[in-house]
Amino acid sequence: MGMETESLQNVFERTFTGISAAREDFATQLSLQEVGIITSIAAGIAKVAGLPGVGFDELVTFPGGLSGIAFNVDADEIGVVLLGEYWHLQAGDEVQRTGRVIDVPVGAGLLGRVINPLGHPLDGQGPVAFSQRLPAERPAAAIMDRAPVSIPLQTGFKVIDALIPVGRGQRELILGDRQTGKSAIAIDTILNQRGQSVLCVYCAIGQRASAVAKTVATLQEKGAMAYTVIVVTEGNEAPGLAYLAPYAATTIAEFFMEEGRDVLIVYDDLTHHARAYRELSLLLRRPPGREAFPGDIFYIHSRLLERATHLRPELGGGSLTALPIIETEAQDISAYIPTNLISITDGQIYLSPSLFELGILPAVDVGKSVSRVGGKAQRSAYRAVAGDLKLSYAQFEELETFARFGARLDEETNKIIEHGRRIRACLKQPEFSPVSVPAQIVVLLALTAGLFDPIPLTKMTKAEQALHAAVSNLPAEVAKRLETDEKLSEEDRFTIIDLARQALTPFQAESQGREGS
Repeated sequence: MGMETESLQNVFERTFTGISAAREDFATQLSLQEVGIITSIAAGIAKVAGLPGVGFDELVTFPGGLSGIAFNVDADEIGVVLLGEYWHLQAGDEVQRTGRVIDVPVGAGLLGRVINPLGHPLDGQGPVAFSQRLPAERPAAAIMDRAPVSIPLQTGFKVIDALIPVGRGQRELILGDRQTGKSAIAIDTILNQRGQSVLCVYCAIGQRASAVAKTVATLQEKGAMAYTVIVVTEGNEAPGLAYLAPYAATTIAEFFMEEGRDVLIVYDDLTHHARAYRELSLLLRRPPGREAFPGDIFYIHSRLLERATHLRPELGGGSLTALPIIETEAQDISAYIPTNLISITDGQIYLSPSLFELGILPAVDVGKSVSRVGGKAQRSAYRAVAGDLKLSYAQFEELETFARFGARLDEETNKIIEHGRRIRACLKQPEFSPVSVPAQIVVLLALTAGLFDPIPLTKMTKAEQALHAAVSNLPAEVAKRLETDEKLSEEDRFTIIDLARQALTPFQAESQGREGS
């Protein structure tokens, strides 16, 4: 009897264990999936019902592989921003949750590639190689993880590097009316990073395809694509992609920064980004504010630009320098979006249409431009000449206005005006022609010493080219000090000025000979 009882018990245990295992297998085969349906479709957004557990910024998928971001999370329905072509969608189509936020591929394999914000290649070179995927929206580095901005980021422009310097880890706004050369400054800055150990990310937001193609061709021709990633959304694409683009580009740049690299990111431009966000917000019935922009337009740009920083040495010491571009209308820098970004960034480079029309390129208005950080990161050789140069240029601009009225001017005033004209001529620079640090400092020292003053304005370009050629004759130890942050001695200054005087003497003698005749 005892044996029968024991055997029955064993049979029961085996049967129970088998049933439990079968239930577990069945449970693993079944996965609960939250599925909703589209209730309405508009330009770039969809209203979806039936996803009660969805979270803000969660990625959802539609038929045909299209993705979207849950933007409005209401009690009865959610508003989804669509990321791509949505013409095939219609009311009643199924929508599925993914349980994750939007992420982008990152890694060294992206260098030299042109991609969209989702990481899809646009350059016809096959799949993009990447090391991992990171969320497009990431928290900015904590204050205690940041280090002061102390290393300059050379743009190659004399007027910027001397008077409005940018440091690695800084956020410097480029603003001005359309067609004043804003993108040209950003592209030239990328070109100047060749050999500087700085990686670049160029984010084109809502640009014409022809303009982006021209930029890519320029970077390829100049050999800059080897250290550059280009993230593109075209003007005819869904506004959701334009909204996502700068965040995706920043995540790609942050990956390199966290590896200890110095990175430059260009947002071209945030005017299109703000308009795309306004379009999405109004379609989602969010309340409009000033200039019909939603009230959180300031917040979306501040959380983007706050990610630019210089990390502490313990965290690798990498930096992310941001050059956001914004477009003004009729030189109005007090409009809503420009004032927002001026208050978020660490300074601005303002491009003047009147200077552009006069052929003074780059058309940087030194009076309205400022760098609130870069002076601390500027090389000491620049600081030695920048103060005098800025003061002389400001005096010239004030006096030039009076001179236009035909007023009789004394000899001292005429000297200031003529010196100012030489400063303006020296600060002019053709596109795609960045100037090295030693050449810039030699030219600026020659300017402050008045060596260009006897040279006629028509000969200034050739005189400056002769000075650039003479830089190679500098003693090795002086040239090395110009490349580093070492302070120039008085002997170094005399050596440089003497070299400049010898290079410019033929132009001065030619001028004096004409005056004598």
